[in-house]
This record gives sequence, C-alpha cells and structure tokens, in this order.
Amino acid sequence: MSLKINTFSNQSGGNAFYKAVTHPLAADKAQNLLATLHKAGPVAIYDPNNQLESFVEFFPLKGVEVAGYFVQDIEQIGREFAGHKAQPVTNLKDSAFRAVLVASFDAARLTDHIRHLVKGSPQWFSLDALRLPDDMLVNRNNYLANLNFATNYAFFREQGGHHTRIVTANYWSGYGSKDLRAFCYLMDEQGKKLAEWTEPLPPANASIIFDSAEIRTRLKLPEFVGQLFIHILGAAGHDVVKYALDTYGDEKTVLSCTHDANAWPSDQFAGLPAPAEGEMVVLWVQNSHPLPIPAKGVGLNLMGSDKIAWLDKETPPYGTYKLNVAELLPDARWPQQVEIQAGKYFVRPRYEITSANGHMRISHPNVERNDLKPDPKLPELGKLLGKIHILPAPLLPLDRFTNWVLPTPMSTGLKNLPVKALIHNARGALIKEHSFGNLKRSDSMAVNLNELLKDHKVETGYGHVELVYDFEAGQEADGWLHGLFRYEDKRSGHAAETSFGSHIFNTVLTYKNEPQSYAGKPPGLTTRLFLRTGAPQYDTKCHLIYSASDAWHATSDTALILTSSKGQEIARRNVRIPCNGSLLWRVSQMFGEDDVKAAGQHAYVIIRDTTCRLFGYHGLVSGDDAFSLDHMFGF
Repeated sequence: MSLKINTFSNQSGGNAFYKAVTHPLAADKAQNLLATLHKAGPVAIYDPNNQLESFVEFFPLKGVEVAGYFVQDIEQIGREFAGHKAQPVTNLKDSAFRAVLVASFDAARLTDHIRHLVKGSPQWFSLDALRLPDDMLVNRNNYLANLNFATNYAFFREQGGHHTRIVTANYWSGYGSKDLRAFCYLMDEQGKKLAEWTEPLPPANASIIFDSAEIRTRLKLPEFVGQLFIHILGAAGHDVVKYALDTYGDEKTVLSCTHDANAWPSDQFAGLPAPAEGEMVVLWVQNSHPLPIPAKGVGLNLMGSDKIAWLDKETPPYGTYKLNVAELLPDARWPQQVEIQAGKYFVRPRYEITSANGHMRISHPNVERNDLKPDPKLPELGKLLGKIHILPAPLLPLDRFTNWVLPTPMSTGLKNLPVKALIHNARGALIKEHSFGNLKRSDSMAVNLNELLKDHKVETGYGHVELVYDFEAGQEADGWLHGLFRYEDKRSGHAAETSFGSHIFNTVLTYKNEPQSYAGKPPGLTTRLFLRTGAPQYDTKCHLIYSASDAWHATSDTALILTSSKGQEIARRNVRIPCNGSLLWRVSQMFGEDDVKAAGQHAYVIIRDTTCRLFGYHGLVSGDDAFSLDHMFGF
C-alpha cells in the first residue's frame, strides 16, 4: 500500500506541505507535539486545509484521545478520520474537549477565526510546532512557500575506497538570491544523524561541491553509506536542488555519474535493468521519511507481470537498504526490466551494477507516471509537429563502444509501445531506421546498434539515435516515451548507462507544456546546460545533440563557456551543430591545456544557445580504464 500523501503533480508542481513535515529537523518536533497532545487530551482536531491525513501518515496519533474532527470546507463534511465523521467547524461550540489542534501551518489567523466558538480555555496547538527557525526561511509569512523548501536528497558514500561527489553551481543568485547557505544533514545506513552543518555558498555562478572524502576528513567521521539531505537557504527561482553525482573509487574500475534525485517520492519507478550473466544489480533503497518502510512496503516485479516479490524487511526512518535484485527476482536476466513498487517511501533511487570483470557503475531508474492515459491526438499531430516526441541519445564511436538501446514503459496505463529508432550521423544525415514494432508492456527488446549498423558506414564515426513513436505499428502513445541506453567499452570492459524521456524539440508550436522550458512557459527554444569538469583527475566529455521535431535552423549557434570554480569566464568557443546532428567533444581538446589549467579544479562549462534547444550527455574519462555517462541538466 502506498502512503496517502500528495507529493508532486504535473499540473500544480511540488507540494511544500510534504517537504515541511518530512524535513529531518521536523521529526523530533512532531514527536514532541504528539507527546504533548497525548497528555492534553481529549483533543478536537480542526483540519481547515485537508492536510491531516498526510500528516498522520508520517506521525500517527497513537494514544491521542480525539474528541472530534472538524473541517471548514462544506464538501468535506462527513469524511472520516479515526472513527470520527467530519463536522462543520461551527459545531465546536457543542463539543467537549480540553485542547484544540489546528492541523495547519501559519495557524494564527485560522485560530483567530474559531476562537470565539470555543467554550472555556482549552490549550491550542498547531503544526507551527514543527516550524524551522526563521533564519532558514525565505518567506516567513507563508511557511509553505515552495522556496522555503529548496531541498533534495543524494546517495552519499565514503566507504571501502568508494567515494561520491555532488557538483552543481550557484544558479539561485541569478534569480536574485543573496547570502545563500546550504544546510546539510548526513544520515548513515540506519538513518541516524552522522553530522549536521550549515555552510555559506560561494558567489553567483560559482561551483558548489560536496565531496564525501573531504567531508569525512573535515568532520572527523567514520566510514559511511547513506544519504545527504541538502537544503538551500535563501533560494530564488528554483526550489529543486539540481546536481550531478559522481561516484569514483581508489580502484580505477569504479567510475560513474548520475543525475539529481528528483525530490518527489513516487508510487512506482521503472527502467531498472535485470542483471546480465555474471552481473550483480543492487537497488539502493533510501527511505526519505521519518517513519519506517514496513516489511513488504517495497517490491519488485518484471515489467508487465503482476507477480510482485516483496522485501520482507523493515527499513528504518531515513535508512538505507542495499537490495540485491537477485534476492527477490533470482531468475531475472538482461534485457528484462524491473518495475519498482516504491509506495512513495523514497525519491528517485540509485542502482549499482557490478560486472563480472569487477567494474562498477551507478545509474537511476525513472518516475513511472500513474496519471497518464494514451493521447488519441498524438498520432494526428505529425501534420503539425513532424516527429513529435523525440528521445535522443548518443551513438558513441562504433570502433570503441558497443551501443545498446532498450525502450522502457514509463506509465502504468501503457499497454503497448509502438516505437522506432532513427540513427543519424554527426552531420545530421539519417543512416538507418529500425522499427521495434508495437511492443507489449512485457516485452524487453534491447537492440545492439553496432550490429544494426554493421553493413552501414558511419563516416563521422559517431552520431546519435532517436527513439520516436512508430504510428505505422500502433496508435497508443502517451507522450512519456522512455528508453535505457547502455555503452560498453571494448578495451577496458567498463560500461555506463543512462535513461531519460522524450520531449518535443525545436518547434514554435506548443502542445501540453511542450517544448519544455527551463524557466517560463513553453516553447523552450534555447539552451543553458551545465557541464562539470573532472580536472585535474579526469578528462571530461560531452555529447550535444541537436534534435528537431520539425524543420528548424540549419545549424545551431552554440557557445561553450569554460568557467572557473569562482564563476569567472576563462575561455569561450563557438560551434555549429547541424540540425539532426551532434557533436562529441572533450574539454581538454576543445579548450587546450593552458585554458583548462587557468580554469582550475572544479571548473565547469556552460553550454549556451539562444537559437535552439540542445540535448546533452556528459561524463568523465579515466584514461583507458573507465568512463561515465549520463544526461545533463540545465537551469
């Protein structure tokens, strides 16, 4: 059973109430409130904003004597809570109680509205007892303002020679933020607090780094594996903490990068690959809440199967559990894919693959939507929008890498997936088209692009692949087309993989919030991507793809801006990418040794284009030993 909480809606965005009551600093305060209510009862509960149900999912009112349940909205009268039917709040005058709980934040005004209805002198309580200190708030007058909770979680490990590094930049200052700080709360595998600290953030556009090795040394901590909760204080513009997460090791066989955690829990996640022969696939289950994940609260099933194998172990509040997929699905094998029954207990998780050769990499599954149905208009929109939804991904040099593509269902309402692959060289020429057909939900069809292209010459050596709907094969489409892309290095045996969803690209026409924009309303027709560099330890590569749903500019007009960790521009290069083409490049080759040295450690590159929307992939390169790859983020 999923938690009965509201987290994120594609119509209304994120729910700050959820973030407010699950904040690590709110947990002890909530327990103190419950203990006080237990002593003060019987308690009349006034639920003016219909938030009580979500609150008690995390903090059950065990032992609290409830005298009555009262609401403000007439349409809510009659709903039940703890055996009490909701009454109009005007009935307070006829009820007997010793205390009143106003189940809301910013409760002073709400309390004043009803104080005259109450006989005697009861004790008054509210969820304001959970409030963070005022100096952590952007908007003190509206506690549930989204910018008060610019937060996210990150997988964080400093154990056995394995390290993690979170990299982002101070993009909030570009929206007017001043005196930014980061509140950090580090939790171990059991969910216990290892450390809590607040540190000032650097000036506008400067690099922000959280490195597990540095933090362990600075704070004199033991080895750990768990999660780091990050709360940006003073944020403007964005209430989600976007970052790149690198995992690296003392051994050269450990290297990967992945995207931010997507700060909202989900009922299901999908796109988790089953292990290939000789592999071990681990799902890092990291509880995002101040209550345990109960036994059989998390489960796995093969995509398209209703046979769910449940994890029969409890995970403590904010705890971490290393779930070997074979523990629940011993017969699952690549290219089968696994659906995660998450119950809204955690944000987008990480999975880690150990290959037979000992190489290790981390990636992430994606949120599986349960609010989508097939859109009957999509098959007809090609007349206006051309290719409509496009999911672009790199085709790495065929002589060095084996390229795999696996379409992945990503909405619970999808029964069939008509999809095809369009393969372009770097110049934008279409060199191969391959139809997967009308895939059933239970189908897991991975295609080796090298084999597909063995009779074709790719003159540029690399290019990109686009997954698009194949309406000749079927008509079912929901606009949430996803795929997993796996890359295997023939020399080192190292591998990397990434997964993402489709968008409408580079057309001035709009449809259902597409083409998406990083800021403002669609259409999003410009690019601002963040590329962290790994200098001096690693080189950095980037694969930029210029996809277009319909005809657009013949070439991009793209600036690559090498920026120091302090936010200062060091060098700039301008490149032009053909429409439907791509550019694969390395920082060391694009800028040269002197510029890279001048930029220094923790430098980054801003990819800026005001003429078109580019899609990007980034990664680190450790000589011939290992590499990493994932999609980029922008702001």
